[in-house]
Amino acid sequence: MSRTALRISITVGLLIVGVVVGLIFQNVWLGVLLAAIVWLGWFLGYESRRGHNAGVNDEDHGIEL
Repeated sequence: MSRTALRISITVGLLIVGVVVGLIFQNVWLGVLLAAIVWLGWFLGYESRRGHNAGVNDEDHGIEL
């Protein structure tokens, strides 16, 4: 699976899960917001691992996720 297809499938999956969670809480926007927050954390971790920067805690390169 290509990286683009993986990113799109994870994004769509998290959006669907967010809508379902929002329906459970009777507030779809809350579910979408929670899904966006989880997606942002996943995306930063995925790109960091892909760039071989996972676990880097050096002041010159920033802090680790």
